[in-house]
Amino acid sequence: MTDKKTAPSPSTTPPTRRQVLKHAVGVGAGLATAHLLGGEASAAPRVRSRSFTTSDGVTLNYLEAGRGKPLLLLPGWSQSAALYESQIRAFARHYHVFVLDWRGHGESDKPAHGYRMARFSRDLYEFLRGLGLKNVTALGHSMGCGTLYSYWSNYGGRFLDRLILVDVGPAMTVWPDWSEEERIEAGALFTPEALYTTAAALRGPDGIATTQGLVASLFSPDYPADRLAAVVEENLKLPREYAAKLLVDQAAQDWRDTIPLIDVPALVIGGEASIFSPISQEWVADNIPGADLILFGASEGGSHFMFLENPEKFNEDVLGWLG
Repeated sequence: MTDKKTAPSPSTTPPTRRQVLKHAVGVGAGLATAHLLGGEASAAPRVRSRSFTTSDGVTLNYLEAGRGKPLLLLPGWSQSAALYESQIRAFARHYHVFVLDWRGHGESDKPAHGYRMARFSRDLYEFLRGLGLKNVTALGHSMGCGTLYSYWSNYGGRFLDRLILVDVGPAMTVWPDWSEEERIEAGALFTPEALYTTAAALRGPDGIATTQGLVASLFSPDYPADRLAAVVEENLKLPREYAAKLLVDQAAQDWRDTIPLIDVPALVIGGEASIFSPISQEWVADNIPGADLILFGASEGGSHFMFLENPEKFNEDVLGWLG
């Protein structure tokens, strides 16, 4: 792959490795979906819904579209494959796109077991092996990144060719002896007490209201209410008891010893208005050899869900980096 570290605009000097890619590179993107993103979908390769059964008998739903090299999209905590519709339409013109609904999520089975990163990474391994996929570019958002880190810890780079890591800190829960600098660098959001309090609220009688508040905090304040409600609806497809278990396991992980082991080309994407500090995304990029970094500005929809708030730029940036 050619070096995509720098993509200067005509008005800038060539950036160094530490500088952030601020300009889209390459090809045009697909239009946003009507029900989640507010746009009209243009003609695109047909999207098919399929299923895969794991070794412990759980049927996982996945979407498939396009032809060419495999590009796998992995949703975040309590989110579904449906949220990537704009990306599917854009990317499937150039790649063979797969989008996986994790166990309990979206249209997949809702078993009472397996809501932990180790099992999710096992599901991912079995999915890639079962479909015979190789040289895969994997894009993970939020917990999707955490699952990729767990995968790397257990299976290394098997079946993987490139990684796109979208907006999660390397350690979501602060240790009592950390300095504020360490907390910001790790992207930590919770104290241990706050993590379990949040999980208890999710599985309690006010779980839906707690979910609505959590989801709203991940978007820019002016994100349209109807689109936010659609995201919440997808979120609630994961039963709240299972969502609470998964949140605790996900947020308790510390991937700072795993991230430097990644040895495939990687793109890190964050947002200046995200709950995860831009500094934490710089840390991830700095600790993966040769990784590139794109930060969305606050005015560019640079929340935790920048791929929903500004799908055109997101899709262009990803396709430009892929080359």
